[in-house]
Amino acid sequence: MTETTCAFTGHRPKSFPWKYDETASDCVLLKEVLMAQIEALADRGVTDFLSGMAQGTDLWCSEIVLDLKKKNPALKLHCVLPCKGQESKWTASAQELYRSILVQANEVIYVRQAYSRDCMMKRNRYLVDHSSILLAVYNGARRSGTGATVHYARQLGRNIYIIDPITRIIEQEVVEKCRRL
Repeated sequence: MTETTCAFTGHRPKSFPWKYDETASDCVLLKEVLMAQIEALADRGVTDFLSGMAQGTDLWCSEIVLDLKKKNPALKLHCVLPCKGQESKWTASAQELYRSILVQANEVIYVRQAYSRDCMMKRNRYLVDHSSILLAVYNGARRSGTGATVHYARQLGRNIYIIDPITRIIEQEVVEKCRRL
C-alpha cells in the first residue's frame, strides 16, 4: 500500500433511484462529480486506482481512469476481481463494457478462481488492504457490501471520500498521520 493508491467502492445500479438508466440527469451529475474527484486525486499525486469491477460505481470509475490516462499516462488501473466469470449473468452490453475495460487495465487480479460465498467480501478487503484512499459512492446503508467496505476502511484508518449518490455532497474522512519527533 502506498500513499498514491486509491480504491473504489459503491452501490450497484439497482440501489440508485435511476436504476440502470445512465442517461438520467442524476446519474450524469454523479459521474461528473466522480470525474472531478478522481481528477483531483490524480492532481495530488495518486497514480494507482483499484476497481472491483462491479456494475455501477466501479465500472464508471474505471472508465474515468482510462479516460484520464489518455492525458496522463502515469495513471494505472488495477482491476481486482472476486472470481472468474463475475460478469457472466450481466447483460451483453454490460459484459462487453466489462471486457473492454479489462483489456485496457494495467493489471487484472483474481482474488479467487471460482465463485465462493465470501469472494466479494475478500475482493473488497483486498481493495482496502492495498490502498491508502477509499473513494466511495455510499448512501449510508450499513447492510451492504459498500457499507462493509467503508466500515473496514475506517477500521484500518484509511482516508475516505464518501459521495452521497443523491445529493452528490462529498464527505472527507482524512486520517492525520502522527509524526515522531
